[in-house]
Amino acid sequence: MPSNSQFSALTEQFRPELLAYCYRILGSIHDAEDLVQETYLRAWRGFDGFEGRSSVRRWLYRIATTACLTALETRKRRPLPSGLGAPSDDHRVTVAPREPTVEWLQPAPDALFGADDPATVVAARTGVRLAFIAALQYLSARQRAVLTLRDVLGFRTAEVAEMLDTTIAAVDSALRRARARLADAGPVADDLVEPDEGIRRGLLDDYVDAFTRADPAALVKLLRADVELEMPPTPTWFTGRRAVLGFLSARVLRPDLWRMTPTRANGQPALVVDRHAGDGRYEPYGIQVLTLRGDGIARITAFNDPTLVPAFAPDLRTRAPRAR
Repeated sequence: MPSNSQFSALTEQFRPELLAYCYRILGSIHDAEDLVQETYLRAWRGFDGFEGRSSVRRWLYRIATTACLTALETRKRRPLPSGLGAPSDDHRVTVAPREPTVEWLQPAPDALFGADDPATVVAARTGVRLAFIAALQYLSARQRAVLTLRDVLGFRTAEVAEMLDTTIAAVDSALRRARARLADAGPVADDLVEPDEGIRRGLLDDYVDAFTRADPAALVKLLRADVELEMPPTPTWFTGRRAVLGFLSARVLRPDLWRMTPTRANGQPALVVDRHAGDGRYEPYGIQVLTLRGDGIARITAFNDPTLVPAFAPDLRTRAPRAR
């Protein structure tokens, strides 16, 4: 049995990328953290049997893949509202009640993936975007693993076959089906075309200012005509500037009701959202992830779940219970 220091020296450097990998497969940052912990526990217990026939990195990915596939045997896919039904272009529709029985897709903070590493930042932009993670949910568990290992992480087909204890032909077949299914799920890469850093920062600052001041006139200048708004755990979602602004103006925007703190999630601009609770206090409310395209906001994904906030603000972990 290796010492803690020996084991950590060999394996700890891979923790951020394994966390990103498990998140892609599971769609939940909380579940991904649990599975990475399980991966390291299994690796620790089985280290004496590791004979160096593959790299430590590939060995850890094999353990993580097995853990994720086993976990998914008893779990359903994690959708966004846009994956469950059609949008509304009229803000006057009756908004469906929150649906707590659905295990919704969760956002993931860039900081957990080691975003200080430039290579990890690139991987975050291309491999953990919300549109991509949502599309992965349409694949079978094995297809998710194959496509992620091959197309995102760049493992060779023979390496993936070894990790999955299957044949090269089976991996190639699963990859073809996964790519075809992903194409049928809709665009997952076009939202990567973001404005440059200056425009991006200006959009985010102006959005926070307009939202917290409850100023629809200022907000309308920031939203694309085809903007979409979804708000898990609420199944109802909206498309088009008129509907999105109408809903926000009628039901959300109130002066001094919201406090927003910029962050990064899924390689995208995001905001930690707190709601005024009286007596000058604010309580965690959720996470908004913005998809930018050109010089405007193309999608607002408002995860209205306070249990997500601690992952984005480690110093505030006591403010909300952890979701399961």
